[in-house]
Amino acid sequence: MQLIAIGLNHTTAPVAIREQVTFSPERLTHALHEILEHEIADEAVIVSTCNRTELYCHATINQVEKIIDWLCQYHNVKPDALRKHLYTYTDTQKAVHHLLRVACGLDSLVLGEPQILGQLKDAYQTSRETKTIKRLLTKAFEHSFSVAKQVRTDTAIGSSPVSVAFAAVRLAQQIFGELNKNTALLLGAGETIELAARHLSENQLDRMIVANRTVERARTLAKEFAGYAITLEEIPMHLAEADIVIASTASPVPILTKEMVKAAIKIRKHKPIFMVDIAVPRDIAEDVGDLPDVYLYTVDDLNEVIQENLRSREQAAHQAEEIIDTQVSHFMGWLKSLDAVNTIRDLREQTQQTQQELVEKAKRMLDNGKPAHEVIEYVAHTLGNKLIHSPCSQLRQASYEGRNDMINIARQLYQLEDV
Repeated sequence: MQLIAIGLNHTTAPVAIREQVTFSPERLTHALHEILEHEIADEAVIVSTCNRTELYCHATINQVEKIIDWLCQYHNVKPDALRKHLYTYTDTQKAVHHLLRVACGLDSLVLGEPQILGQLKDAYQTSRETKTIKRLLTKAFEHSFSVAKQVRTDTAIGSSPVSVAFAAVRLAQQIFGELNKNTALLLGAGETIELAARHLSENQLDRMIVANRTVERARTLAKEFAGYAITLEEIPMHLAEADIVIASTASPVPILTKEMVKAAIKIRKHKPIFMVDIAVPRDIAEDVGDLPDVYLYTVDDLNEVIQENLRSREQAAHQAEEIIDTQVSHFMGWLKSLDAVNTIRDLREQTQQTQQELVEKAKRMLDNGKPAHEVIEYVAHTLGNKLIHSPCSQLRQASYEGRNDMINIARQLYQLEDV
């Protein structure tokens, strides 16, 4: 069996495709259970973000097509429409290499962005809670977390404040200039929106409104940045106040419709609104971008803005790739060491059985009045003979058969000096 990675991301698929195969948090547990119940993998972790959907599985190569078919069926997507956007790593070493690059932010839209590491940890924790993860994927993901920490510590990959949220705020500055007279409406209260709120606040935004399905979470975030909270249902009453709208919720359907935005534009007397839809699936209906006085951007539109902030990270990325290559080798070394586990266990059990038999024999000898030094000599002599009898017998047979390779291995195994 192999560690297999199957997925798509912002480089292989547009938003219209990515949003069709996202897993909402409430469906993730069910999906993981289905994978194991259908016996298409022995272990599974699903990573689903606005920029990627990936399945990490412990399975055979023959099960790859079954995993892809399941993904298509689960989301009711035609296989032909999806397959051309998928990447598949069926070799354990390549799958681990990809996972480590993802964890370190080297496969992200924003080079070196830290949010993906938290998303990987959430995906890993969900699989632990659903008991769909065992030894191999546990080791792989925990290793990826350790490598990501090393890359952050040993390189400058995280030195520049670049992220999708940062890019959105920078684009708002290009449109409005100073933000000290603007109002922002943030849809959602997750990590990306919190980061956007932080960047807006640092750039002296005048007013902030946070809308969320759970108003308590919205209040917590709004309070931190001197804003105020509303529910998603209250958005139509406040949309006209917003110069900037940044959306990132987990809603399966658009929250802002064309009619809703059209009504707000009318109230604003055609004063422009800048909108960034970071969510996948979309929070803002696609046809909103057709309205005059609306500047609508998706995550795919932010790439040019992001590129301006990446130059200082490019050298760090090369250093990170070197660290990753080394750490992939370490992981593969650990994996190969598992081949010896059963043999080591059997050897220990055999040795312990021999020890126990001799201990019992020694006790009987002492009970029968044998001098202690005779018992010690007997145990040492007998234990030594028992431990080397089988190896010596096999080595004599190997010598008879001309198998010098086994003799050389034995000398290495027992650390015997060359004659």
